[in-house]
Amino acid sequence: MPSSPSKVSRRTLFAGAGMAGALAAAVSVLPSVKALPEAAAPLPRAKPAKGGGYALSEHVKHYYQTARV
Repeated sequence: MPSSPSKVSRRTLFAGAGMAGALAAAVSVLPSVKALPEAAAPLPRAKPAKGGGYALSEHVKHYYQTARV
C-alpha cells in the first residue's frame, strides 16, 4: 500500500510552531504580572456654609465659550 502524502504543509507546520512558541512566552509572563491595588475612593468634600460651591474657573469659561450656539 502506498502511503498517502501528508496534508499538513510546511507553512502550516511552521505557523503552528510559531503560535505555540508565542503562546508559551505569553503564559510564562502572566504569573509575574501583579494586579494594581485598588484606588481609595475620594473623600466627599464638606458643603460650604453659604452655598459658595461653584467657582467660575478658566476651564468653565472655556466650556461656556465653546458651547455657544
